[in-house]
Amino acid sequence: MSNSLNEIEAMSKRAARGAGLSWGLAEEAAKGTRWLSAFGFSGAGMLADLLEMNDRIPSIDVSPVSLSAEVWHAPTRRMSPLIAGASLSDCAVRLMNRGSITMENVTLPLLAVPFMGGAALRLGVPVSAEWPGARLATDGRQVCVQATPDALEARHANKLVFSAPAEMTGRREPVLRADVSEENWNRLSAFAHRTFAPATEESRLRGAGAGLSDND
Repeated sequence: MSNSLNEIEAMSKRAARGAGLSWGLAEEAAKGTRWLSAFGFSGAGMLADLLEMNDRIPSIDVSPVSLSAEVWHAPTRRMSPLIAGASLSDCAVRLMNRGSITMENVTLPLLAVPFMGGAALRLGVPVSAEWPGARLATDGRQVCVQATPDALEARHANKLVFSAPAEMTGRREPVLRADVSEENWNRLSAFAHRTFAPATEESRLRGAGAGLSDND
């Protein structure tokens, strides 16, 4: 299915919220999914993978233990790319001062890449992300990709390194629409459905339809 980026962002936000993410993180997840989709990546499919993987897991279990540590890691040794990426964006100045920030055991590392776009815009210099088989760089508006397909779709990265400033070579331009498979759309829809309040007898009587009366 061909979807506008607005449709993808809206569905991703509802799905992330339905999976239990805070409103703020759900918004960041939606923006990140939109960003990846705009550059031809399967952002919707990866978000669905992550939501299924971390379903009902407390956020603190997949968050960095300390942002001042030499190497970031999570208590469960499995870090959410959304939380890690949002933390990276908040630590943009620290990234520039240190030159790099290293993270260990990051799930679906490609989902962390959009957040370095925000860091690049704040710093005014390109930022790169590297894990085995992949290197991506962005100035916030364009992205450069040097990676194998398998590395881009990696379910796990033992080490993910963000660096600034970075070189930009082989740029991709964003598009306005992206293809999302029906399967991935339905997976996100299942999480989004959780945000709907369950119907009660009172809500049915107040809502549209005949309620308990028969008008036929």
